[in-house]
Amino acid sequence: MIALLFGVMYFMMIRPQQKRRREAESMQSGLGPGDEVVTIGGLYGTVTGVEDDAVLLEIAPGVQTRYARPAIARVVTRAELPSEPVTEDADTVKD
Repeated sequence: MIALLFGVMYFMMIRPQQKRRREAESMQSGLGPGDEVVTIGGLYGTVTGVEDDAVLLEIAPGVQTRYARPAIARVVTRAELPSEPVTEDADTVKD
């Protein structure tokens, strides 16, 4: 009976919490310049720099603040990756 109770506790409480923690850590480690984020305090900003344990956020034009990585709650929008340059030949359709 005790083993059954422990098994239920593991699958209902411990395992989902571990999954949320892994997702948060992967999100925080994947931050890069240009990402728009929200802190745990509700502050919106754009990532301008990434350090080992901190992130620099631009919260207004010319105003940068430094936050610990765990203080980032979520990423609102990811920075666009530079796309490959398109040549004119690829866009031109011959009749």
